[in-house]
Amino acid sequence: MAFHEVRFPEDISRGARGGPERRTQIVELASGDEERNASWANSRRRYDVAYGIRRADDLAAVVAFFEARNGRLHGFRFKDWGDHKSCLPSGTPSPTDQAIGTGDGTTTAFQLVKRYVSGAQSWTRTIAKPVAGTVRIGLGGVEQLSGWSVDTTTGVVTFSVAPGAGVAITAGFEFDVPVRFDADALDVTLDLERLGSITSIPLLEIRR
Repeated sequence: MAFHEVRFPEDISRGARGGPERRTQIVELASGDEERNASWANSRRRYDVAYGIRRADDLAAVVAFFEARNGRLHGFRFKDWGDHKSCLPSGTPSPTDQAIGTGDGTTTAFQLVKRYVSGAQSWTRTIAKPVAGTVRIGLGGVEQLSGWSVDTTTGVVTFSVAPGAGVAITAGFEFDVPVRFDADALDVTLDLERLGSITSIPLLEIRR
């Protein structure tokens, strides 16, 4: 298997449905109380792109994309229109959006992440597929226009000179979700006048 650094058609993904999924085990005791345990430390996203197909040409594009990925075999990029930036969907990424580390004078590589905060709780998501040309980096609140590079296949930012001890390292970016098809068959109607009857074209986030 391989990962193809190609994005699923944006005009179709805009109409898709889906979002994060978690796995929780719930045991109901004889008293009626519950015990809850998280089976997964991190969420996993599922999408259904059938809802984004509106024309025969859209269907043809999905079929071609499916065939080129060999069904479930190869992964690819997917733009989640509801969550594809380091900031709010209505905003523009800035170099101070997300804290990705603190300098120690030695470390030069830092992983892009996004934090989801609600009240006193938060969850940190690893960002492995930033969009080329969108990443902005800050040191101590000041944007750095040079002296660093980013691997858009892993989301790792590498500095040519290690940031000094105690220096806050921040980033802003757009990103894609690494996914694969979650079916080896496309169950679609062959009547091009009734494309709305497509059953489902599921995608599943790849976690490595």
